Amino acid sequence: MALGLCCVWRGIQGALTRRNILAKVLLIEDEANVRTLTEMQLKHLGYEVLLADNGWKGLELYRRGHPDVIVLDLTLPGMNGIEVLKQIRSVDQRQLVIVVTGDDTTKTEREVRALGVSEFIVKGASVHSLGDTLKRLLKDLAPVIYPHAS
Repeated sequence: MALGLCCVWRGIQGALTRRNILAKVLLIEDEANVRTLTEMQLKHLGYEVLLADNGWKGLELYRRGHPDVIVLDLTLPGMNGIEVLKQIRSVDQRQLVIVVTGDDTTKTEREVRALGVSEFIVKGASVHSLGDTLKRLLKDLAPVIYPHAS
C-alpha cells in the first residue's frame, strides 16, 4: 500500500512541476543580447525555447529537438542563415521558419522567400511582432502540449 501511494505522489509531483508549453521554438541568433531578450520574451509568452548561436549548432538542435518553429538570423558565423535554411528545406519543405534579420534589402527578402520562408521580419521591429507572428503561424497547427523541460 505504501509503495502505491509513493508512486501516486511522484505522479502528482511531476504534474505540479510542469507547465504547458504552447510550442517549441528554435532560436538561431549569434548576437547574445538579441538572443537573451528574444528568449525571455518567448518564454514569457509560453514557448519552450532552444538556443543556438551559430548555424551548425542550429542544425544540430533542429535535428535533435524537432522544433515547431525556427527563428533564424541570416548573419551567422561559419554557416550563414541562408545556408541553414537551404539545409532545412532539403529535409523538410514545410518546416515553419521565420527569418529575423538586419538585412532589409529586397534582394535578400526575395531570396529567402524563394526558399520558402514562412515570414520575413526586419530586426528593430518590436519583439511583440515576433510573438504575434508565431501566434498567427501556429494557430492552424494541431495543439501539442509539451511538458516543461527541466
